[in-house]
Amino acid sequence: MSNYFNPKIQSLALLAQANKIPILCLASLASFVYLTRRFYFVGGRCTSKKRLDGKTVVITGANTGIGKETALEMARRGARVILACRDTAKAKSAAKQIRNLSGNGNVAVEELDLASLDSVEQFSKKIIAQEERIDILINNAGIMMCPKWKTKDGFEMQFGTNHLGHFLLTNLLLDKIKSSAPSRIVNVSSLAHERGKMNWDDLMCEKSYDPQDAYRQSKLANVLFTRELASRLKGTGVSTFSLHPGVVRTELGRYFADVFGWKFHLIKFFLIPISYWFFKNSRQGAQTSIHCALDDNITGLSGEYFSDCKPKKMLPHALNEDDAKHLWKISEKLTKLK
Repeated sequence: MSNYFNPKIQSLALLAQANKIPILCLASLASFVYLTRRFYFVGGRCTSKKRLDGKTVVITGANTGIGKETALEMARRGARVILACRDTAKAKSAAKQIRNLSGNGNVAVEELDLASLDSVEQFSKKIIAQEERIDILINNAGIMMCPKWKTKDGFEMQFGTNHLGHFLLTNLLLDKIKSSAPSRIVNVSSLAHERGKMNWDDLMCEKSYDPQDAYRQSKLANVLFTRELASRLKGTGVSTFSLHPGVVRTELGRYFADVFGWKFHLIKFFLIPISYWFFKNSRQGAQTSIHCALDDNITGLSGEYFSDCKPKKMLPHALNEDDAKHLWKISEKLTKLK
């Protein structure tokens, strides 16, 4: 009798086929997870091959995370890179790593505390005096959802650091940036700006403080600042862009435990394993910053907002010209720029 008609053989064949089903399901699921992570969560890549020999790049918050990765890429392309950081010890360690990895010894560290207007002014004076040019300014540093803290000048910490510090820094360095044209100013914002609202009656959250709302407001301010800055820079050869780096595994959420307490630790228990699959690492998160700093094809898109190395349509409140102008005037007053 043929084995094909043997009941025992048929049973074994059916069992083997049945066992293949969960294996195929798992394989399909694994493929789906991999492809989703590869093409959606990981996001775009900067494809520019541009060299930066003879150029100078200033990057705030470049001692860790996407700022450090951005600095490394700028150094690899031959630029003089200045790490503008509050924690100079950490920045010096980062600079040493960047020099070693890039083979570029022209990486410097300068102290900058964006939560202090005096520090911003002192940093700017030093940079203007010692640097011949500034070709790219990347306003990367930020603080996210911290407790109700104030800057040294009495501003709400997130608005003061994420927006006002960078607003003053940019304006103080602007003449040097203009004289180095064609040049660029890159402002690292966040998707969170889409849910942000400018609380004109209580910008410093004195009446009511919600760490998420304060963060969203500061990120919306980054986008509005970029819009108005682009308008003011027309014809100067200076382009400016804002961007969302993606959901990135960085130290930006270092204050979540202080704000959310035990709830954060519970969420963290489940989130950490997932984050390695679905969050970007720092190198991936830096790609849009690098793209906005380098790509020659976007020069005519000054003022636009980017995500995954592509322009992204902004919501109406982020395009509000009146709000952008009003924010500029208030920021000038608060920083004593005029």
